[in-house]
Amino acid sequence: MRGGVVTIATVAALLAAMGLTVHGLGAADNAVASHDASSWLWSAARSELARVNGITARVDTRVGVPGARRHPMQVTQTDRLLVLRDLNTGQVSSLDLATLQITATTRTTPGLGVNVALHEDAAFVIDAVQGVVRQLDPRSLTPVGEPVRYPPGITGGSFDGEGRLWIAVPSEGTVSAITAAPLPSAPASAAPAGTGLSPKKVETYDVADASHELVVSTLDDGVAVLDRTAGALVTVQRGKVRTTPLTMTAPGALPARTSGPDVPVTVPGERRVHVVDDDGAVRAFTVPGAGDKLSPAVAWAGRYYCADEASGTVYAFDSGGQLVDTIRGRGTGPLELEVRENHLFINAPDSATAQVVDDRHQVREVDKYANDVLGGDPPPAPPPPPPPKKPEVGKPGAPRGVTAAAGNAQARVSWRPALANGAEIVRYVVQGAGQRVQVGANQRAVEIKGLTNGETYRFSVHAVNAKGDGPARTSNLVTPTAAVPDPPAAVTAQERPDGTVLVKWPAANGQGNRIAKYVVTATSAGTNAPAGESRRTELVVPAGELEYGTQYAFTVVAVNDRGAGSAASPVSNTVVPYAAPQRPGELRASTVADRPGAVAVRWSPAAGNGRPVTKYLVDVGGRSSEVTDTQATVDGLGNGQNVTVKVRAVNEAGPGPEATTTARTVAEPRVTVTGSSATATSVTVTFTVDAGGGKATCSLSTAGEPAKTGNCSSITMTGLTPGTKYTFTVTASNAAGEGTATRAQATGALYGIATCRNGPDGDQRTYCDKDVDGRNGNEIFSVPRQDNDRQVGWAKPGTRLKAYCKKSGENVDSWIYNDQKQSTWWVQVDYKGRNYIPWAWLNLEGGDDIKDLPTC
Repeated sequence: MRGGVVTIATVAALLAAMGLTVHGLGAADNAVASHDASSWLWSAARSELARVNGITARVDTRVGVPGARRHPMQVTQTDRLLVLRDLNTGQVSSLDLATLQITATTRTTPGLGVNVALHEDAAFVIDAVQGVVRQLDPRSLTPVGEPVRYPPGITGGSFDGEGRLWIAVPSEGTVSAITAAPLPSAPASAAPAGTGLSPKKVETYDVADASHELVVSTLDDGVAVLDRTAGALVTVQRGKVRTTPLTMTAPGALPARTSGPDVPVTVPGERRVHVVDDDGAVRAFTVPGAGDKLSPAVAWAGRYYCADEASGTVYAFDSGGQLVDTIRGRGTGPLELEVRENHLFINAPDSATAQVVDDRHQVREVDKYANDVLGGDPPPAPPPPPPPKKPEVGKPGAPRGVTAAAGNAQARVSWRPALANGAEIVRYVVQGAGQRVQVGANQRAVEIKGLTNGETYRFSVHAVNAKGDGPARTSNLVTPTAAVPDPPAAVTAQERPDGTVLVKWPAANGQGNRIAKYVVTATSAGTNAPAGESRRTELVVPAGELEYGTQYAFTVVAVNDRGAGSAASPVSNTVVPYAAPQRPGELRASTVADRPGAVAVRWSPAAGNGRPVTKYLVDVGGRSSEVTDTQATVDGLGNGQNVTVKVRAVNEAGPGPEATTTARTVAEPRVTVTGSSATATSVTVTFTVDAGGGKATCSLSTAGEPAKTGNCSSITMTGLTPGTKYTFTVTASNAAGEGTATRAQATGALYGIATCRNGPDGDQRTYCDKDVDGRNGNEIFSVPRQDNDRQVGWAKPGTRLKAYCKKSGENVDSWIYNDQKQSTWWVQVDYKGRNYIPWAWLNLEGGDDIKDLPTC
């Protein structure tokens, strides 16, 4: 069973049948516990998990996960627990590693915006959009006590080495730590609200200005926060906050977890890694290659490993930033790097392979499909397309739609994105009322406070990228006032199949003034941006404005006819925008060589646009079918038929646009004879074959002879009669049928050499010199016997005679004069007509085989 795949539904039966032993590892309690340098790796193409032993670099257990093929999967694990979150469906499942059984499942909103964190026996679900952090009992996935609540749009959500869960709040510029509540003794008694057993927020630190874009990486003891807006790394360790400025011209990134004292900050747009050590010193190095598809570098055993997803390569650098190793994968796409159990695991979810790196930096490849019990391997990944031409890089454009709404001693400024012009936007700068506020590139709304009611203000906004500051755009004039309307009481959101999102709210109380408009803001993980304005109590966010597959919630501000705006409404429910899938990629249709009327079709998975693709509609020459895989073979077409192939992906929103190509079914072969040649006993026919897209086999035939098979370019038939006219047929066959062509060709004449060689002694020395009375070699008769009255002549030794046929007659022995050749066969030759010479005196050309001649 080593490497065998088991589905979750059959695990219990398998364990029972195996005496609660899995792959020879002992009792069930130790069956698959992950304390022996192992990690569970996801394979999206197979919809399965592979347990990889880091010491042996081998897979010892594979578990199939139903209904998750080609789904992105978040895998969170400890030595005893494994929690999966399917990003396409939102389902969270808890797997007991001692029994390989799912102990509980729960639903979350699909898409990006929710993540799961584990530490020892503690499990948390972090809803970044809503700002809710909830502890769950991993045995039952039931809530433990009250959740910890933050403003919407938080980020982070992983444990440090001391068991603290760290959360960053970009809208406040803070980071805080949460500790887990103790679990009750039994799963069924998970602590309900009000019992006092709840997770607690135990520490909070200021790490950035409000509305800066923050990225979190937990440490062995504490947390590192990258302020992408200010270009600084902030570390919080043992109650001390340290800020290290970094020189970056593009946004940086951090891994979710950093091991060791040094924190690597990766800047994909620069292809550089800045390493901040525990004293705050900074060193930097450049990653080879081109493009910005770098994953955050991971620190491991004194080295830094940085993955380039565009090439499927992981680069390893020593502590001085020198490139010391290049680990090449077998495809492209996402790469997951995680340090676990004193090993670095490098997983490509879309590939059959992974790598394990030990603490001596020895790299070994892992076959995640070991023993391949699920059938044929998936098709190899196609080569990546050539990189697009880099656009000309310049300063960003001006932000669009800059608007301001007055509040009570404050104003809310919002804007649409500026054009990046080839270099990622790092920050936006808002100026006005004597203030200058910098916010993250994903924070396109900000509250300007400290204003004076009754005074009029105007604000400007400009974007900043690696090339510098772009042009500013100004807002409308606003006058803060205490006479502000109430915010809408409740906001609801509904995603719709056409890609739009409908946001609705009840009319706000204008407190004596007319409500002129409502301003809607969309919040996702770490992001706040304007979604639009409406004069009614609803807004339809157009398709494509929000990212499909990402979670969003909404707040609404009411603005009265004096330009005064309310506080923000309570946050809405979370939605995940979606639309029909995109067009399937890399559609290829080919002839099925060994099946008549069939076409094989393959394609790359279509982007789901926020919902999983449930099936594909395949139309080949008018024959329709539905499949869930990314390949299909369609039968029942005509031979040699040119067909149009169409493939469409279907999800909850319906079918998407079709990809099209053409193909041709296998046709009957066509044979063209190009030449022929002959010897006395054989004929060779040369020809070409158009196999019609199939696999052709070829043969050569003629009347009275068995057919001869051979390669489809030249076939030789032997054993033919000399000097005979033949008509040959070449036949080529494939799955669709056969094609033929004919060729007339005569065999050549067969000749023999009259042979008599003088002996060594006496009269023998002149025996063959001339014709004499009595017997002599090379005598020719009109009958097949040595009859003096019927002799017609004598052939001088060496005379070449044309042979017609053979006839049985008197036995003749050539004795020493022709190598003791003796036979009763006589050969009819062209000598004064058709007469006979003993075969004993005639050596046939081409091997002297009397069987080459027909019988007279």
